Amino acid sequence: MLIKNVRILGGEPVDILVENGLIAEITPASDAGAPTPGGPLSGAAGPGSSGASSRESRTGAGVPEVVDGRGAIALPGLVDLHTHLREPGREDAETVQTGTQSAARGGYTAVHAMANTMPVADTAGVVEQVWRLGQEFGHCDVQPVGAVTVGLEGRQLAELGAMADSAARVRVFSDDGKCVDDAVLMRRALEYVKAFDGVVAQHAQEPKLTKDAQMNEGVISGRLGLAGWPAVAEEAIIARDCLLAAHVGSRLHVCHVSTAGSVEIIRWAKTKGWNVTAEVTPHHLLLTDDLVEESPNGSYNPIYKVNPPLRTRADVEALRSALADGTIDVVATDHAPHPVEDKETEWAAAAMGMVGLETALSVVQEAMVDTGLLDWAGVAERMSAAPARIGRLPGHGQPLEVGAPANIVLYDPSVRTEVDPSAFASKSRNTPYEGMTLPGRVVATFLRGTPTVLEGKLA
Repeated sequence: MLIKNVRILGGEPVDILVENGLIAEITPASDAGAPTPGGPLSGAAGPGSSGASSRESRTGAGVPEVVDGRGAIALPGLVDLHTHLREPGREDAETVQTGTQSAARGGYTAVHAMANTMPVADTAGVVEQVWRLGQEFGHCDVQPVGAVTVGLEGRQLAELGAMADSAARVRVFSDDGKCVDDAVLMRRALEYVKAFDGVVAQHAQEPKLTKDAQMNEGVISGRLGLAGWPAVAEEAIIARDCLLAAHVGSRLHVCHVSTAGSVEIIRWAKTKGWNVTAEVTPHHLLLTDDLVEESPNGSYNPIYKVNPPLRTRADVEALRSALADGTIDVVATDHAPHPVEDKETEWAAAAMGMVGLETALSVVQEAMVDTGLLDWAGVAERMSAAPARIGRLPGHGQPLEVGAPANIVLYDPSVRTEVDPSAFASKSRNTPYEGMTLPGRVVATFLRGTPTVLEGKLA
């Protein structure tokens, strides 16, 4: 297969020859100035749309021989370190199949599936089940995350070694959704995962400080009469865990950082040379807590209810700066699908979380690229290379060069389109971006040279 006229990381147009799942050759574009039948990709529709012009001749197997990527940039296939696929147990919200289809639509070639399923992924049997479902449905690679504690209950360490030795080869462990708040248990987990180069990914939330919390603690929570989720509840756990990780010489990853104070603690830990990494979600890079009070779709709208909560404009600016300067290593979606009945209810009863796989790259473009804070090489580092490196995921996150696996996303940054959740591949529609106009569009995604998305649609 030949991918023509694409600009790797926004550079000069090239042709990429793919053979046997690998990048076999990269050469200057042979006909970069020639007109393309059907028009350039930059004239195609945006996120949530199905339209794009056809320029491929297909083989009998349905795989195109030539894909013209005129107008698109080429990035390494994206890797998400933080996805909730819900299977087993909540297949009404998402399945491995629909979740990986959603990921492919967003340009992802691999996702890490969080452990808070039903049953919890705290044994070798459950993580192997999730891994095999990923192998079977294959719109992207699925790497299970193992629970840190049995049942996410924070009382007893789960079978960390057995999960690491399983066919799934788990390297990331997290009780995400709950914090490992027992310092002794957290220390033991950090010590245990060192044996197989694992990492503990902490959901930093001091439970007593956030009892019944509904949104960011501040003037707005007071005005709305909602229990506040104070920044210090996140920052205190991060500070403690950085010290524990340094004490035992282990790897710590901080999930969905949301406050300026957290950024300062992580920056301090990195100056010490400690092995601490961190992630930020797209929604914490763009949205603020005032949307809970005033938004185009009214106040108390649970679509903005998320854990950790949306914070202030000052926090958003700190997170953007930290992602730009490398203090925060990764953009991770925290894709959290919920069925309508769990989300469209009164605020206090609504589930926390929002879907994000299919809009992540557009939100990052809006918040980081179009503001001049990050270039496309920076996006590739933070949405592909770094998450693959932290998750110890071979075959992903590699530069687009000869000999590398052909995990590639073609992205047209020149269009803007209104987000239509009814077009999502995900089973769930709980997105805060409905009706918003966002930049960019994933044109095609290739997993080891096989298209999973073409012309913006599932292949």
